[in-house]
Amino acid sequence: MSNQVYGYVTEKIMQELERGCVPWHKPWKTSSDGIRVPTSFTSKKPYRGVNIFLLALARFKAGYDSNYWLTFKQIQALGGNVKGQHSEMIVFWKLLEKPTKSPTPENETDYIPMLRYYRVFNLDQVEGIKKPSAQNLPMFEPIAEAETIATKYQDQIEVTHGGARAYYQPSTDSIRMPERDSFDGSAEYYSTLFHEFTHSTGHKSRLNRPGITETHFFGDEVYSKEELVAEMGAAMLCGVIGIENKTIKNSASYIKSWLGKLKDDQKLVIHAAAAAQKAADFILQNQTKESD
Repeated sequence: MSNQVYGYVTEKIMQELERGCVPWHKPWKTSSDGIRVPTSFTSKKPYRGVNIFLLALARFKAGYDSNYWLTFKQIQALGGNVKGQHSEMIVFWKLLEKPTKSPTPENETDYIPMLRYYRVFNLDQVEGIKKPSAQNLPMFEPIAEAETIATKYQDQIEVTHGGARAYYQPSTDSIRMPERDSFDGSAEYYSTLFHEFTHSTGHKSRLNRPGITETHFFGDEVYSKEELVAEMGAAMLCGVIGIENKTIKNSASYIKSWLGKLKDDQKLVIHAAAAAQKAADFILQNQTKESD
């Protein structure tokens, strides 16, 4: 039965690729407060210019949930504290007045732009200040069949929730996921979880796949092929529990984005599907044994 589902999913993805996919979108909110760009907590105004990139990078590296930032004085004024925390630098231009050498009634003063900086903390680093929750996020509703697969597979791998990224860490053989309620819906949550599950099957103690066991860099050929395998595996597992109709278009567009790094060779999807089938079978092996 599983082989029929795997073949069906592979065919549907190939059809989507041939049809032309819509751009892939990340199926979870990028912050627990629903704020998509770095924003001042006190003024609620987004930061501008290079500060957007400085704070986005800092948040990504630290794995903060929030996109709100505050200065130390603002934290003190609100009754919070940040003991033992590292701040981030942001910059701004300040205009200093300088009398002109040849003043006129219209122009008596020159202005010299001076680059200044100050330091801010992410709201996740702060204690004593209530964190706002994101608005209009859907309530997470578990899908029984998906939850069964997820629960049993977690007997051999740890999954923790929090932060703004979903990833598998080979060095610790563990998975990190954003909070369940931050996803567009339950199907999107399980599709993302199954993607990371598929990555984890490549560990040396399981299927020993080169894309996981060997050191590679983001975007190189082996890394890109591993992403194809992981998304194919996720799509196949979604097919097994009957939710692929909600996720397959986004899966196909994600696969398309990685194919672009592999000279758009759609034949690679078939090769990835073969590895994904082994991964899906490995994840499902406990359920298969119990149903035999």
